[in-house]
Amino acid sequence: MAGEKRNTSESIFNLKSIEDMREGKEYQRRIGRIKIIIASILLASLAIFIIIAGIAIDKEGFGKFIAAIASINLWYFSAALGVIFLGYVMRFPKWEYYMKRLGVKIPRRRNFMVYMSMYSMDMTPGRWGRAVVGYTINKLTGIRFARTFPAIVADIFTDFLGFAVVLAISIFFVRKFVVLSTFVTVLLLIPFFFIYVRRPFEFIKRRFGHVKRLKGIFETGKLYFEYHKLLSGKAYAYSMAYTIPAMFLNGIALYLVILSFGVHMPISLLPTVLFIFASALILGMISGLPASLGITDAALIGYLTLFFPSMMGIGLASLITIFFRIASVWFVEGFGFTALAYTMRYWKEKN
Repeated sequence: MAGEKRNTSESIFNLKSIEDMREGKEYQRRIGRIKIIIASILLASLAIFIIIAGIAIDKEGFGKFIAAIASINLWYFSAALGVIFLGYVMRFPKWEYYMKRLGVKIPRRRNFMVYMSMYSMDMTPGRWGRAVVGYTINKLTGIRFARTFPAIVADIFTDFLGFAVVLAISIFFVRKFVVLSTFVTVLLLIPFFFIYVRRPFEFIKRRFGHVKRLKGIFETGKLYFEYHKLLSGKAYAYSMAYTIPAMFLNGIALYLVILSFGVHMPISLLPTVLFIFASALILGMISGLPASLGITDAALIGYLTLFFPSMMGIGLASLITIFFRIASVWFVEGFGFTALAYTMRYWKEKN
């Protein structure tokens, strides 16, 4: 609890270092690292957008490119933003439930801001930047990071499962790329085997437990598996009841972005759009790249032109991809950053 021993480590996303951050120079140094990581990924994302815009201009011409942006239906695009935000808010009850199961008591308003701050770091590979939330909770309650880390893992895992469910349901209607979709989904879920099954961890610990630099990680891992027992199968079933509808809302946002560019797409094609959404996101996730940069974008453009050749060319598909990624990545990062900035005030409080 508040008096538990704290050490320091180097990496901002190292399990032990999140728990062990200190005030003063250490605090400022790690905040500086977070800013550098965010700025680097922002620049990389901007570069991807410029490349995609270049493709659109090459195919459609600069005049048509500008005209398409100017003619975007703001009502549909605003609706897409609203649907995406609603999808994230809908998942808050599962976070509350994780905290309750782990014995972490935080007032609801503060807990909501902590929860929303997780999405400020979704641009990190595998979304592991969410671990910064563990430090915020430590400052609020004095509870060690190892105790709250199972909730962070469960939140990420159930999100990934939500994508898999949307993909599985949409495949039933689309009936294409079944083998490929199954393969990439299995690849996506394999890493969680090592997080949810203790035996591989114990094997690695026996082999490398003597390495001094790894002792902090093994200590945190041991505590993680102990606290993870508190999250039963019931917790995961409960959380999926919120996650699956939220993921469908994110897929509907892509449909709304398509409509915002004046594409007359009947509602009967929504399952195909959901398939494109889930497939592209999962392909990007298995790449391990920050915010799935490049991979998801390329998959979206490819799938849109493949499934709707009579409705859009590569130029329009590129524009739709840019605006959907703005809505699903940078809009989310925006409200996540706002929440993170708010919760940073807790970092300097004494618990």
